[in-house]
Amino acid sequence: MDTDRQRPRRIAAAGLALAVAAGLALAGPAVADSPAADRARSQPQVPGTPCSVSARACVDLESQRSWLIQDGKVIRGPIRISSGGNGQETPVGHSLRVYRKEADHKSQESRRRDGSPAPMPWSVFFDDGGIAFHSGDPNRSSAGCIHLPEADAKAYFDNLQIGDQVQVVRASEEAAARRAG
Repeated sequence: MDTDRQRPRRIAAAGLALAVAAGLALAGPAVADSPAADRARSQPQVPGTPCSVSARACVDLESQRSWLIQDGKVIRGPIRISSGGNGQETPVGHSLRVYRKEADHKSQESRRRDGSPAPMPWSVFFDDGGIAFHSGDPNRSSAGCIHLPEADAKAYFDNLQIGDQVQVVRASEEAAARRAG
């Protein structure tokens, strides 16, 4: 699922997560520091989430929870999710955007045991490489996507529109960055 453009970002994000987990200090700015992150953190935070009021969907990779947001208020959540793993981590981002929706998407990257495309019902794509919210088992890691229980996946599909902002963060990093800023 990695593209040549995404691979360095995924490797850097994985390295940062390992360093943060080990309590190591990194030289230079953290991967999550960017103009988009600074803009998001300059806005008020949605109560009960690690995301800013400009987000329509918020994902916390640490707690494996997600929220739908409207007008700076949670309208659904927290929802238990599963994100990417095993070298296919979900990308962190503060200004990701919904760019495509497919109610009955079939993955060309992930396959069933019989070789047929894996179903990704209620897909809402928000990052390059086919990263999406979709119905899936919240007890299994994904290939970078966000698995949601079926009813929640349909709610995300129904509520999110093309162009809506998605923020995928790690709550402890967001809290530390907001305190430092």
